Amino acid sequence: MIITTTPNIEGKRIIEYKGVVFGEVISGMDFVKDFAAGLTNFFGGRSGSYEQELIQARYSAMQEMEKHAAAMGANAVVGVDIDYEVLGQGGNMIMVTASGTAVVTD
Repeated sequence: MIITTTPNIEGKRIIEYKGVVFGEVISGMDFVKDFAAGLTNFFGGRSGSYEQELIQARYSAMQEMEKHAAAMGANAVVGVDIDYEVLGQGGNMIMVTASGTAVVTD
């Protein structure tokens, strides 16, 4: 399945719009990741534990969006947007939402 942030796909013609599709993931940070990130914050540098959690959450949201598009009979998703939100007391959860328009191309 083609997934793109652009409103169309070069060389393809959109022949049917199936509707808007979403993929949402809410991921919690555990104590170990919080502790490791705190050390990184104190000493400087990148937080590998948070980065990996974010990468996995984004991947899962995209997979869920693709699954919903396929269930609608689409073979592509255009206009994809990915949003991030921090949730929970203390900001220890992250929500990643992927959205786009499910379409059928020729």
